Amino acid sequence: MAINNITTMNDVFNSHKMREWTSPTGGAEEFKLEGFDELSKVTPSERSQSFSEMLSNQIMDVNNLQKEANTAIEKLVSGESKNIHETMLAVERAEIAFKTMNQVRNKVIDAYKEVMRMQV
Repeated sequence: MAINNITTMNDVFNSHKMREWTSPTGGAEEFKLEGFDELSKVTPSERSQSFSEMLSNQIMDVNNLQKEANTAIEKLVSGESKNIHETMLAVERAEIAFKTMNQVRNKVIDAYKEVMRMQV
């Protein structure tokens, strides 16, 4: 069915009871699921972080892991520490965190490019 004008669109919406579909309950009173009443008790935290705060905190965490790995390597090389296992764990932790941060950066850049390609 092709929609040629506004009148035809209104006819389509009215014939399918579009007002019921877009109502807050959407005619779903009979479809209530058990256990979802608990979700209504969830409230946002008093001080939620903005995206930029969360991102800068995560970058600082990655930087701290890199510093810890460098310190562990320096201790191993200087002879202060003989535990190569802990050193390798610190290095791997830092490497995984850095690679993850790099992938998140790539995804954000790809999303930005995709938004910029959208035609308005």
